[in-house]
Amino acid sequence: MDAKISKAAAGGSKKKWSNTRRRLGRFLKEQRGRLYIVRRCVVMLLCWHD
Repeated sequence: MDAKISKAAAGGSKKKWSNTRRRLGRFLKEQRGRLYIVRRCVVMLLCWHD
């Protein structure tokens, strides 16, 4: 009976870890996009000729 409980607990934590990884991946992807936009703006400002 204890083995069933520990297996269920392990499966639950694995699922939780998967959700955390997915959320972290989404966050990093968004930050990478923001960084790309900021970088483009900085380059445009530095290369601006009036």
